[in-house]
Amino acid sequence: MGTSYNPLISTINNTIFNAAVLDEYNSDPDRKFVLFNVSIEMPPKIVSDGMWGDPTYGALPHKSTMPLLQLQIITIFVITQCFHTILKHLGFPYFVSQVMTGFVLGPSLKIGALMPYKTMLFPDGSEDVLSLISGMGYTMFLFLTTVQTDFSMITRTGRKAWTIALSSLLIPTVVGLSLCYRFMGDFQKALGEFNGGKLPVVVINHSGCSFPVIVSLLSDLEILNSELGRLALSSSLVMDVISQVTTGLGTAIMSSLRTDSHDHELGKGPKLALYTILKYIGFLSIVIMLARPAMRKIVRITPEGRPVKKAYTYVVILMALAAGLLGLFANQPVLGGVLLLGLLVPEGPPLGSELIKQFELFNTWFLCPIFVTCCAMKVDILVHINGTLILIVATIIVFMHLLKMLITIIVCHYCHMPKTDGFCLALLLSSRGVVDFCTHVFLFDSMLMSNETMSMMAISVLVLGSIARIGVKALYDPSRKYVGYQKRNILNLKPNSELRMVACIHKPSHILSIRNALDIFCPTTSNPMVVHILHLMELVGRFSPIFISHRLQESVDSGYNYSEDVIVTFNLFEHDNAGTTSISTYTAISPLRFMHDDICYLALDKLACIILLPFHVRWNEGGSIESMDDNVRTLNSKVLERAPCSVGILVNRSSSSNACIKQIGLIFLGGPDDREALFLAKRAIKDCAYNLFVYHLASSQSESHWDMMLDDEVLKSVKGYYGSIKNVTYKKITIQDPSETADFVSKVANQHDFFIVGRRNGIKSPQTTTLENWTEFPELGVIGDLLASSDTKTNAFILVVQQQQMPKS
Repeated sequence: MGTSYNPLISTINNTIFNAAVLDEYNSDPDRKFVLFNVSIEMPPKIVSDGMWGDPTYGALPHKSTMPLLQLQIITIFVITQCFHTILKHLGFPYFVSQVMTGFVLGPSLKIGALMPYKTMLFPDGSEDVLSLISGMGYTMFLFLTTVQTDFSMITRTGRKAWTIALSSLLIPTVVGLSLCYRFMGDFQKALGEFNGGKLPVVVINHSGCSFPVIVSLLSDLEILNSELGRLALSSSLVMDVISQVTTGLGTAIMSSLRTDSHDHELGKGPKLALYTILKYIGFLSIVIMLARPAMRKIVRITPEGRPVKKAYTYVVILMALAAGLLGLFANQPVLGGVLLLGLLVPEGPPLGSELIKQFELFNTWFLCPIFVTCCAMKVDILVHINGTLILIVATIIVFMHLLKMLITIIVCHYCHMPKTDGFCLALLLSSRGVVDFCTHVFLFDSMLMSNETMSMMAISVLVLGSIARIGVKALYDPSRKYVGYQKRNILNLKPNSELRMVACIHKPSHILSIRNALDIFCPTTSNPMVVHILHLMELVGRFSPIFISHRLQESVDSGYNYSEDVIVTFNLFEHDNAGTTSISTYTAISPLRFMHDDICYLALDKLACIILLPFHVRWNEGGSIESMDDNVRTLNSKVLERAPCSVGILVNRSSSSNACIKQIGLIFLGGPDDREALFLAKRAIKDCAYNLFVYHLASSQSESHWDMMLDDEVLKSVKGYYGSIKNVTYKKITIQDPSETADFVSKVANQHDFFIVGRRNGIKSPQTTTLENWTEFPELGVIGDLLASSDTKTNAFILVVQQQQMPKS
């Protein structure tokens, strides 16, 4: 058995594995080997005999296969978490902790006192068992990554992403390879034939980028749905696909051109290369023609809304492994066939999402981290490296990435992108991660890199991956574009101007509630309403977020009919209010923690004055809570924090979404949120079918405040100051104690069909001082929380309004 030279090798291991060094030789000064023999007693001891067993035979954990494997896994995860606990506060990605664990357990950490324990924990031969098991996890990780990849995104990618991808990939590759081959003789003379001849491998590995690495980084930074994130996704996918196809062809050609040392027949190499290329094309054709129709049939026979049967998911996994084996006949690595079949799986529900649900947790978060650590254990970063090798390899790596970043920044500049965004995109496309590190180790195992070069490549992955994450996190803030310096609220709308809003829907039960709320705003020809309905769906089984404009009839390559009920309902609403209302319907499919970006960006792009959000609680006919969705609540809180306009949260206490609304109540305490709520309520009184009751809860304590002057001014319109209004009733109630506020809210809660209140975010007042400590739903404010409480008997709709949050000067 031959492996790379490892100074930790001992002659005898007191474990289930016994290793004896047979010979050490250095036929090539650039490549060092140790030939040793590993033996194990058969049948092997699987389980320890326990603490009462014979310690000389099988009672010790390291004398049995299963306890030794468990001890190795526990050690890896404990050390990894110790590293991550410290490094995460410094901004380092998680894979850095996994690699550092491998350095500690491998030959990189040369501490004499730890050598016996390392030898006992990882005896010669046991690493192969651990690597084999975790290697399956890495294979499945890459397979699931391609399952979640929307390959059709390449055809929908714009010219900007294609230009960035092609320029950032081809120019550095051509320039780097040209310089390498131009000075190849000098490099081989200075470094030796092996290291000098393998420098093109360094160039190729640092010219492209890995799509899974970019997706993971964007998700970690929570910018997957941002403009920068979408552009980085598209560019990295194009770069990765071109790199993989080119690498596949290159592998097929180079493997066929390596003639055997005993075969000197001229002309056989080119003919064999052509034959291998034909086999490669045949391999692609067979897998595509057989696998894609089979998986589409699985999708067709699965009832809509139902998960795919487990038997079918197992069939797909077997097909992936079979494709990997088939790829060997075309001189491709096993991973090539697995990745190809993963791209052919229809992403999203039902098949793609079910594969992710069944296999992601165990493979991605358990086996794959172990495999990364096992790969790092093969690297000796403290090996003595020739100064000339350090200078040349480091220069190539720095040159490649600086050239790639410079080209990306130049293209972004000509595409009129902000300088900071262009620089952040350049950092993202230069990022390295788990896939790059493991690829380097595979090349090291294939004798395409020396131990010295591998150690430098490993360090470069850690440095580049960390710089990209820390740099982008420091420079790019996706929420900054939502900061409103222009007033976008209802209070500052010009007379007879249109009301522009974004209304969000998560579930079918929200459709009629939102429709009833839109009726309240009473669109007229002099005060029209423009509504953008956004149907939000969770992204499952795919990486790339989807945003569909149904008015533009944009669609995705899927048999699933998105948002049909939403489209029909609001098209009818637009028809019923022809000439006064314009409705546009959209579907946004994205991860739950990024949905707020879709909402805020649409509101910003459409110049909306208010965003309408459904509440996360649903009540039954008895008035008790039927269901709660914490994901919706978290989303609402993020929108309240970042919205570029005013926000309204709609609470439906009615057991019937199709309730008749006639009596509208407004509880006014004062402040910008209450003034915003009042101006929204004033739109309802344009229709005489609605009656508005304004309850002004004033404090008995005398206060002189600028806000009070503003409150009195806006209340004049409903006090009858400019003339009485038939369908408006104004009442002023003096509050002596906060308990009177709670009593009053309980009293009027069942007298109206619809309540409009302000959230009063961050405002302290005598009317609600002690009630704030008992608030169950802070996003509703004190008054909204009282109306939404299960203790309050009401069947009304409640709209809680927060005025646009302006930046502090």
